[in-house]
Amino acid sequence: MSDQLYTLLGVLAAVAAGLWAWRRWHHPSFWLVVGYPLTAISVRASWRKVALGCGLTKKRQRFWFTTVPGMVASTGVVRVRRKFQRVAVDTKPFMWLPLPTRYGWRVTLHTLEGQIPADYSDAAERLAHSWGVHAVRVSSDKPGRVRIAVILRDPLVQVDDLPPSTELLKVTVGRLETGKPWTVDFRTVPHWLNAGATQSGKSNLANALIVGLAPQPVALVGFDLKGGVEFTPYAPRLSALATSRAECGGLLDDLVELMTDRMGLCRMASARNIWQLPPGMRPVPVVVLVDELAELYLMADKSEKDEIAKTSTALLRVAQLGRAFGIYLFCCGQRIGSDLGPGVTALRAQCSGRICHRVNDPETATMTLGDLDPAALDSARAIAAETPGVAIVAGQDGQWYRARSFYVSEQAAEHAAHTYADRAPKWAEVMAEQPHQTPDSQTA
Repeated sequence: MSDQLYTLLGVLAAVAAGLWAWRRWHHPSFWLVVGYPLTAISVRASWRKVALGCGLTKKRQRFWFTTVPGMVASTGVVRVRRKFQRVAVDTKPFMWLPLPTRYGWRVTLHTLEGQIPADYSDAAERLAHSWGVHAVRVSSDKPGRVRIAVILRDPLVQVDDLPPSTELLKVTVGRLETGKPWTVDFRTVPHWLNAGATQSGKSNLANALIVGLAPQPVALVGFDLKGGVEFTPYAPRLSALATSRAECGGLLDDLVELMTDRMGLCRMASARNIWQLPPGMRPVPVVVLVDELAELYLMADKSEKDEIAKTSTALLRVAQLGRAFGIYLFCCGQRIGSDLGPGVTALRAQCSGRICHRVNDPETATMTLGDLDPAALDSARAIAAETPGVAIVAGQDGQWYRARSFYVSEQAAEHAAHTYADRAPKWAEVMAEQPHQTPDSQTA
């Protein structure tokens, strides 16, 4: 008997060690074969209690088979009457079968009367603690239904490089918490606002953009208000670089003039934007990288007021009209607040792409993400200093995500700038560019 017991214990130990090794070295297959079925059964079995505890149930009248005490007989025995009664019961939202994902599972719920997706978003943290998972995200693709995506473990602890994007003006810079690539697509979202404190990953994201855009046929323009220490190493790939407020003002005047010329070109060709022009007439796209945005708006004395107003107006004009004419903005800053003036608030309204790294003050997070879900603000303020590169991103689908950028060193960005220096068009050529053919010659 003892030999059989030892054998059984040995087999159980071997099975446990095998399952641990399987989960440790190939978690995706372990999750699909072992983890997901057990999780699906547990979630479905406990959904009523979880929904009740999270306040997602509703009282409904139902016929219920109850037992009601009757008269007491002389023997002291209680006679019990059984009958159907209408009683108020807690009804849970209908849950479909959970489906596995790479980092967890997702499930669709049917909302009860009077419920909206915001009710489930408010209960997301309670759901995460009830199920013992890393995070719960809520979305809705049609009325009356809510999709809950559950993330079992943080996928941003370690981010591996992904293959670079081959599409024009599209750069893969990291990974989203859903496991999908994090891309900055200027054709879809033309202008971006990137906020972050020192050592939060803000400059690393700019390095990733330079590495991704350097091989592409685009003109890169740098506004470096740190005196040029950030973008000067990448000057071989930049078509123009401004390192002071006066130089920024002159370069912004050039951008406004370039935008006006392209307006005339599109009007001559009866096109709404440069992408409707024939390839022979299409001008080169321009991506403007702005570092330390707040320096453009800071005023030491009243003598700088006119200069700041002129610079702010020119930058806002580029943001409002530049998309159609191939001019895109990527503005970075440590401190972005409404106290810098109305120009910053107006510029923020034009930047539909929002990226918020760890910040030192809540005003910057509010300025960057304030018009999104309030939960995005809470997530931005919860970013730890030990996780550089983690940010809250406003996605192209209207949702917000936690994301983390790949680590791109200054040496790698500088190497890319020197390698593709021959692809940088001269700024004078960009300003003086003329179409290879005009609509009249094309008609003839």
